[in-house]
Amino acid sequence: MTENTDDKALGWALFALRMGLAVLFLIWALDKLINVDHAKAVFAGFYGQNAETMSDTIPYALGAAQLLLVLAFAAGAFKTVTYGALLLMHLATTIVSLKMHADPFAVPNILFWANWPILGALIALFLLRHRDRLLSA
Repeated sequence: MTENTDDKALGWALFALRMGLAVLFLIWALDKLINVDHAKAVFAGFYGQNAETMSDTIPYALGAAQLLLVLAFAAGAFKTVTYGALLLMHLATTIVSLKMHADPFAVPNILFWANWPILGALIALFLLRHRDRLLSA
């Protein structure tokens, strides 16, 4: 392959990575807006919040902010900020769910192992953000 072909392949690979991650984070943002009770249960289970006394405003506000962040990320805008913010958010998610990794074969703990490739993909995309130019702001 020539350098130009390699650059095109890298561009498409980074775009695919960005879109795949954007879809995942879009669903997580929409969950906070559509399924508020689930969002409250997540906050209670992993972040020590009391779901019964938590205002619906919190998941709505976080969901709206996350939705805006994900849309900017999908557009490839403000790469250092948006890619970095999603990376840090997901790192926090991975850390607070570490207890689920202790017994990976208990239901639904195996699903939490998906945190690791997602984290790896976010790190890779953040490190290569200056090369992610395809359909990017």
